[in-house]
Order: sequence, then structure tokens, then C-alpha cells
Amino acid sequence: MMGAHHAACGAAAWIAISTQFDIPLTALQQIAPALPDQLVLGMGLIDVSPMGVLTGALVTAGAALLPDADHHNATIAHSLPPLSNALCRGLGKMSGGHRHGTHSIIGIVFFVLIAWLAGMWTLEVENFGTIFPGAGLLSVLLVAFAAKVLAIIPDTMQKCPWALGLATGAFIMFFAPQMQGWFPVAMGVGATVHILGDMLTTGGCNLIWPFAIKPPKFWRKIPVLSSIWRPNGNMALPLLGNAGSWREWLMLVPVAVYTVVAVGITLFGMGKTGLYALGSSVGLL
Repeated sequence: MMGAHHAACGAAAWIAISTQFDIPLTALQQIAPALPDQLVLGMGLIDVSPMGVLTGALVTAGAALLPDADHHNATIAHSLPPLSNALCRGLGKMSGGHRHGTHSIIGIVFFVLIAWLAGMWTLEVENFGTIFPGAGLLSVLLVAFAAKVLAIIPDTMQKCPWALGLATGAFIMFFAPQMQGWFPVAMGVGATVHILGDMLTTGGCNLIWPFAIKPPKFWRKIPVLSSIWRPNGNMALPLLGNAGSWREWLMLVPVAVYTVVAVGITLFGMGKTGLYALGSSVGLL
């Protein structure tokens, strides 16, 4: 799966677990009476503020790029040179090459552990309270990666991904959700979504790396089965075909629509809350 698609799926996954919206369908019931009264979007498993939804989506989008840091020519490797190039070279050597260590259960545990350790670094600031410098600093990198790969900012504004990363990292450092486990969750969700996305392509992944269980010879002679349990031991459900295929682009359409709608609803809710607070402060509400 392509880097931008990984990042978009990561953002959508965070929004799905941190929000829940009810979309009324009463107007459509006249055309299709079998439709329910409303469509529920999201699971709402994590209680964070609307700003936490947005910043968490950016962090998870960046985390969804990290497994591909094992390849010197991946999208993430060229996103923020020279730092991204050095990171990918080092991680690729450590993990045994592309779609090996970082695309396994061990890889997910590794990324979650890094996030957990970063989140454990806290400081008490007088007259302010607890701040989270570890989560903030790591978020700078993740958000900058996401902004670059998702093309949120034009290529002509080369330093702006870092500016967005620094701004988001500073916000997270000082105003991170009180539920301290949110950062490892975001990292784990991003890495998991990446691996699941790659398992929907023909290459697949070996979840139990560094071990490889290869299929027997008779299995390799059956076309459909051999594409699921690969000769190198990788497992795949190649519904999307090769990375970058038209099916992958087609899958991205509902993911992008869901993300845009959910972000729009979140921003609208933030606006209403802000207007209500302003009205209350001046005695209008």
C-alpha cells in the first residue's frame, strides 16, 4: 500500500475509535424504507476532546508510516531528508529489510514500547501542572511525516511540515489528554493499520518474524491458496492486488470521505462549543 494511503487509513482509524456520530437518515427513508433511522459512525472507545481527536489523527497518521521506515526508498524515507533517510537506513538494518521486523507483531510491540516510554516522561511545571515532553517531541516527527506524505502542505512550502509538527507537538506536550495511555494506543493503531493494509496486497507480511513458516510444496501449486500463504512465509489476503492498484485507490475513497466528514463534524462541534462559551462569558447564553 502507498504511503499516503497508509497515513489516511491511520487517521481514519484514530477517528473511528475516538468519536461516534449519528447521521440522520430520515430523509432517505422515503426512497429506501429499509434504511435505519440513523447511521452510526465511529466506536467512541477513547474519550478525548475534539482537539484530541484532530491531533490524535495526525499522530496516528504518522505512526501508520513507521513500519515502512525499513525501506530506503519508501515514501517516508524521502519525506523529511536528511533525518528520514538516516532513520530508514538504520531501522532497515535492524529489522532485516523491507516487510520483515517492522511489519510483524514484534514491530508493533517495538513501536508501542517506544511510545509508552516517551509518554512516561513527564515534568511538573509550577503554576501549570504536568507536561509530556516525550510524547510532544515524538509527535513533532510523526505529524511532520504525516503532513508531508498526505500533501497537506504544498511542496513549495518545504519547512511547513516541520512547523505543523512543532505546533502539534507543543500542544501535545502541554495539553495532552489526561488518559496517559492514549499515545501508545495511537502508535499501536497506526502500526497495526499499516500492517493490515499491506496484508491486503499481494506481498503480504510475516506476523511472526523472525520465524518463517513456509507452505508445503502442494500448497504452492494451487493458484489462490499460494497467493494467501506465500512461498516466503508471508500471509496475505490480496483483495487490493499490487500496491498502488486501482482497487487500492478505490478503497481510499470511502476512507477519505469518512475522515473528511468526521473532521468536519468535529470542527463544527468545536465551533459551537466556542460560540457557546463566548456567549456565556458575555451573558448572551
